[in-house]
Amino acid sequence: MINAEAEERTLAFRAGAAFERYREGESDAMGELVALLTPILWHTVRAQRLDIASAEDVLQTSWMALVKHANAIADPRSVLQWLIVTSRREAWRVSRGEQRMMPQDLGDEDLGSGGQPALEELVVRDATDEVLWRHVAELPERCRQLLRVIAFADRPDYAELARSLGMPMGSIGPTRGRCLAKLRSALATDSQWEM
Repeated sequence: MINAEAEERTLAFRAGAAFERYREGESDAMGELVALLTPILWHTVRAQRLDIASAEDVLQTSWMALVKHANAIADPRSVLQWLIVTSRREAWRVSRGEQRMMPQDLGDEDLGSGGQPALEELVVRDATDEVLWRHVAELPERCRQLLRVIAFADRPDYAELARSLGMPMGSIGPTRGRCLAKLRSALATDSQWEM
């Protein structure tokens, strides 16, 4: 059982509190909620192999759906689960309509201007990320879902994650450990991995 102080630090609790303030008329609370949950939602959506533009559209659609259905959510603490499920379903819907991922053009902002990383740094980082995500994609579906969500959560709420991912709460930590061990093992044998 989680004590009250620990519960107040969980992502689900903080999201629920911000959502409740939004429903009570504090419009700035929606900005707080967006900043808090977008990293997790982004990785939930990108797990469906959508390109960046499609993923952004899915997130926007999900946030608009929350605004539209804000009063239909009975318990504000379930807003995290509601958004994860809504984003995943919308991503599935969009991904069924896409035949393949389209390459993304580098904009001027990606070429080292305006304090952005130099093109060389982007290429090295992208190559490293590509190796990492290729190995993540080879993990079992359960591992991919769990690692994508938990990797980007500050103090993840295991009870909320368990409900969202359909896993027993007590299995999240051990499953995460096994998944990370599989990923480490795969990366250790890959000559392209230089971390």
